Amino acid sequence: MGAIWYLATFVLMGTCYGAFFLQGPWVWAPVVLVFGIVPILETLPFLSRDVNNPTDERTLGQSTIFSDLLNAAVIFQCGLIGMLLIEASRSQNLLQLSGLIISTGLACGVYGINVGHELGHRADSFSQRMARLSLATSLYAHFFVEHNLGHHRNVATELDPASSRRGEWLYTFWIRSIVMGYISAWKISAKRTRDRGHAFISIHNTMLVDQTLQAVFLVGIALFLGTLPLLAFLLSALIGILLLETVNYIEHYGLSRQRTGDRYERVRPQHSWNSNHIIGRLFLFNLPRHSDHHAWASRKYQILRHFDDSPQLPAGYPAMLMLAVLPPLWIPIMNARVDSLDHVVS
Repeated sequence: MGAIWYLATFVLMGTCYGAFFLQGPWVWAPVVLVFGIVPILETLPFLSRDVNNPTDERTLGQSTIFSDLLNAAVIFQCGLIGMLLIEASRSQNLLQLSGLIISTGLACGVYGINVGHELGHRADSFSQRMARLSLATSLYAHFFVEHNLGHHRNVATELDPASSRRGEWLYTFWIRSIVMGYISAWKISAKRTRDRGHAFISIHNTMLVDQTLQAVFLVGIALFLGTLPLLAFLLSALIGILLLETVNYIEHYGLSRQRTGDRYERVRPQHSWNSNHIIGRLFLFNLPRHSDHHAWASRKYQILRHFDDSPQLPAGYPAMLMLAVLPPLWIPIMNARVDSLDHVVS
């Protein structure tokens, strides 16, 4: 897929902006798009699965346009948060504001955290700063530390709070992943700061800096705009966080790496659930090709590959998200798939 294909992701962003400008029933348009239109479209044969792999990885991997799309998404996401704060400071219609909060929450997950996730894997300092900014729009800046230095190292083991266990309900997973992931990020950041010869309270402590900036931003909203805009932002961020954690839940459900003594086998494509549904891949910057991402974390989103032996989700991400919130349906469907594999978390 060339860069022009990934412009499709801005259909959702445009729908979110349209919700603010058009108001009325349009405030719910992003929700209808993500959980209504996209799942239906992904059932169509020509929009379902695409197992083709990039044929010119070198050219695609070196092209800067793909990074430009990510940076543009961060800018649009920041603008969307600004529009929500302004709207909440003057809105008299709580029903419409609720729709805008939910729609912005979808953007927090799809753009704020997901784009921040992709940029956080880049080695250059500019991309990493953009990643932290993007994650901060969902109050999830600690993800920058925990995901890269914790999750990727411990994925598909009992050490990773973001790897869901076989039979585990989504709602208990939310609590464990959010709480333990946050604690883990502090531990990792503190250790890295000490190992580099710096004091815990210093600008070299990534977690301390990012959490302080997030707190200052929240205080600023409360002081200058009031309680309702603060609540609106907190709720939209929470929606984005729960959306991200639900994605984590479906990406690693029931999969585990084999352990020999004190060592785990290396991460392979078989340790993450994969999805080749085209629309989800375009909307989420190829995040559904998660098997390749975890096996080779430095690979950029535009050159992620399909592997025939990686576990495949039965549907695209939006449909799987809706299924995950219904554990009595999710568990028997996914357990049957897990049990047919060799990597089962007991």
